[in-house]
Amino acid sequence: MFFTRRDSVFYPLAVNIGLRYANSRRSFISFISIVAIAGLVLSVAVLVLVTSVMNGFERELKDRVLGVVPHLTVRGVAPLSDWTADAADVAKVPGVIGVAPFIEGTGLLVANGRSAGVAFNGIDITREVAVSDLANYVSSGRIESLVNGSFGVILGRGVAVHLGVAVGDSVTAVLPDASVSLVGLIPRQKKIKVVGIVDTQSELDQRSAYLALGDAARLFRRGSGVDGLNLRLSNLFDATPIGGAAVSVLGSDRVYAITWMRMHGNLYRAIEFQRAMMFLLLSLLVGVAAFNLVSALIMVVNQRRGDVAVLRTLGGGTRTIVVSFLVLGGVIGVAGVGLGLLLGTGAALLVQDGYKWLEHALGLHLMSQYFISYLPARVELADLVTVAAVALLLSLGSTLYPAYRAARLKPADVLKHE
Repeated sequence: MFFTRRDSVFYPLAVNIGLRYANSRRSFISFISIVAIAGLVLSVAVLVLVTSVMNGFERELKDRVLGVVPHLTVRGVAPLSDWTADAADVAKVPGVIGVAPFIEGTGLLVANGRSAGVAFNGIDITREVAVSDLANYVSSGRIESLVNGSFGVILGRGVAVHLGVAVGDSVTAVLPDASVSLVGLIPRQKKIKVVGIVDTQSELDQRSAYLALGDAARLFRRGSGVDGLNLRLSNLFDATPIGGAAVSVLGSDRVYAITWMRMHGNLYRAIEFQRAMMFLLLSLLVGVAAFNLVSALIMVVNQRRGDVAVLRTLGGGTRTIVVSFLVLGGVIGVAGVGLGLLLGTGAALLVQDGYKWLEHALGLHLMSQYFISYLPARVELADLVTVAAVALLLSLGSTLYPAYRAARLKPADVLKHE
């Protein structure tokens, strides 16, 4: 093995040659290196950014949507009159960590000459904390204001904005069942007071209205019964078997189970699938940048044919030539991947605020049709390591053919033209 002295540090000859080519400023090689690095930087940065955004969507679905909606619902065929005993029985099912009763109904809310269709949810606030993170998303007012007999309501932010109401205002609830009066059948109405606004920044805010359990029972005439029980699970992916166990405990003739997968499972699977497909497709983009590196190194081989031939005549073997080009490709790959990771991570950290600014500047609501109303991002170390490993492997693999071409050069054929 040949060695040379450079800045008081000994380098193997092959490594020194590769580093010299990578840092060359007296030839076209420097421009080639810059172009190859730029391609890797852009492709890696895009891969990191898109992967982080998909991670963000997955996190928001779990934390916001599945933090508010129940993991599992056990709904009664008829109102459950002895729901306290039923809740105690269901709580004993392995995997269940929280149980809370609910009453559901639909209707209209009317205020300021506007109306909005809503899904009313009657909840017991003392038990609701065991199955939902709703209290964490009450941006105005307090969830403790939902007291039986007060007929207060907590509205989703989208409903409140549409009706033009705030905490302290009154709205009129119009229910679908009619009452008999002197003038005939008229919809039942009840004036209720807004005591809070919930803002999950998701599609739930466009239709939700929360009442105290007792008030919901009076509005929807449930008496002492409830519509069913909401459950929180230690592992939300066990919702189907746990639902079957809960139905067995309470009796299939009395209740049936609805899992979160029925409501949001397709969305979750779509995010997982799109995340995997986007990683695969954008990895091909990194592959294109690697092919660009192949062409760049082939040009280096063609330009440095004479240098390679001289090196071979001085005793440099095939190993020296191959290692030299591996070092050159490795330097370009490490530089491109490193800068790409930094650029992609920085873009991912800024994309949420940047999107908000862009949306405000353009006066558009581009995410209004999705289950969350903003663009989330989450950078995970495991993804950065995976992206770096894939990009570096492709970069190093792209040096093999140019190194083989250089090693196959015959000094006599090259030097006879010099």
